[in-house]
Amino acid sequence: MKGFIVSLMCLAFVAGPALAQENKAAVVSTKQGKVSGIVQEGTFAYLGIPYAQVERCMPPLPVKKWKWVRVCDHWGPQAMQQTGGRQLSEAEMSEKNSCVLNVWTTDLKGRKPVMLWLHGGGFDSGTSAWNPGMQLAKKDVVVVSVNHRLNILGFLDLSAVSKKYKDSGNVGMLDIVQALEWIRDNIARFGGDPNNVTIFGESGGGGKVGTLMCMPKARRLFHKAIIMSGTILNVNNREMTQTLGKAVLKELGISEADVDRIKDVPYQQLYEAGQRAMAASIGTRKPGTPMMWGFGPTPDGETLLQQPFQPSFSSISSEIPVLMGTTFNELQRLYYNREMTIDDARQQLVKTFGDETEAYINAFAKAYPDYTPQDLLSIDWLFRPKTLITADAFAAESAENDGSHTSHLYLYLFTWRSPVNRGSVHGHELKFCFNTLHHAHNELPQPSEQDLRLADTMSSVWAQFAKTGNPNTNGLPAWHPYTAENGELMVFDHRCYIRNNPDRELQQIINRHCFKQLDEFKKR
Repeated sequence: MKGFIVSLMCLAFVAGPALAQENKAAVVSTKQGKVSGIVQEGTFAYLGIPYAQVERCMPPLPVKKWKWVRVCDHWGPQAMQQTGGRQLSEAEMSEKNSCVLNVWTTDLKGRKPVMLWLHGGGFDSGTSAWNPGMQLAKKDVVVVSVNHRLNILGFLDLSAVSKKYKDSGNVGMLDIVQALEWIRDNIARFGGDPNNVTIFGESGGGGKVGTLMCMPKARRLFHKAIIMSGTILNVNNREMTQTLGKAVLKELGISEADVDRIKDVPYQQLYEAGQRAMAASIGTRKPGTPMMWGFGPTPDGETLLQQPFQPSFSSISSEIPVLMGTTFNELQRLYYNREMTIDDARQQLVKTFGDETEAYINAFAKAYPDYTPQDLLSIDWLFRPKTLITADAFAAESAENDGSHTSHLYLYLFTWRSPVNRGSVHGHELKFCFNTLHHAHNELPQPSEQDLRLADTMSSVWAQFAKTGNPNTNGLPAWHPYTAENGELMVFDHRCYIRNNPDRELQQIINRHCFKQLDEFKKR
């Protein structure tokens, strides 16, 4: 429901057809046909360009060519997903027509780095309309964002039933590969450099970035990666996804011999059958669980070599520079709206940390000397522990390659706090790295000069990394590649500064106690 409301807000924000007549952008000839766009906050915007045609449970195909000028002046439809019971038109949400992308550029004749944005929402929901790229494009990059198949339409694994559907468990990710191929073939016509492409995403989008780093078909289609709050672990294995696929057919009363009937099932009926099948077979994931499974990428050893973050990525991405980080609070429940003593916090903490509660408090005090009792309960217990583990593994692989591993990893921590909820929560950094605080009315009704300065800094850092693979920019302290020994990270706040291994002991304690379900899964 939240995503639906945000999506409508974004739809309202984009210039409609009437305004487009007054703010037309130049016509661009793509390999599929000509497109026209609009001028959006001083940037050329081409919205809702189709990049793939799809058939249910099958890999995407390039779109057919058109002979007219396609008007791309508004968001294309989002992928099929749950909308809280609200009815959306085919123009707003579609199964057949949701593989669309958006391009923002300031110079059609340039040769600028390209940044492909992958939206959050797990692998279940979301839309590119949440984060428009016009202000980031002003940092001398070309920004592209994409919609692709999600949930059961993107990740229903029927490979155990028919060879025809061997890729069905990964078609949602193959859509993104198709978008990368579209970029390779067309982005130069929008002023972008197809040989300098950065993929970046937050939350589920960060998970998609990590997944692409383990997909051979995506190799050499991108050159840098930014993973924002994305290290929640996908524990799907082939046995689980094939079991789930068969359970879906059983719920629908479709025999394996008649598997093609899956294409005729209405979406809502299919989605609901998928939820029942998950509960009856591999189990349903509860919100807040430190791992994901179900309708998500399937490691089949061919399309997807492995799940990312376990603990690192496939060796096919050993040359990809990575920028990775988290926010201070992420998805943790916030306690900043109540009075609390250390003893009050201790009574809550013991439920999670048991006989290591005092060790947790002491490690917290070392990491954050100015902490409050509320901080003890409100800090992220989900993303940063696994981010550190992945960072250590990635850095170790680099060291083991005797210098042939040319990539570097840069780590950050976002600690800016909203005046609305006093937290630095999951997704708060997006309006900063996209430099769109003027659209962040719910989180920041009146941005201060310090806020605007931080947004300018972060969007510059993201663009600089896309240009060179090195995020260092003027006005920031020197930022060195991460190693387990230096533990280096940039803290993004009103004052940006470097810290070195500030919280390793704390994160190790969190990891021991907050990921017991994951440990139990691995022992199965």
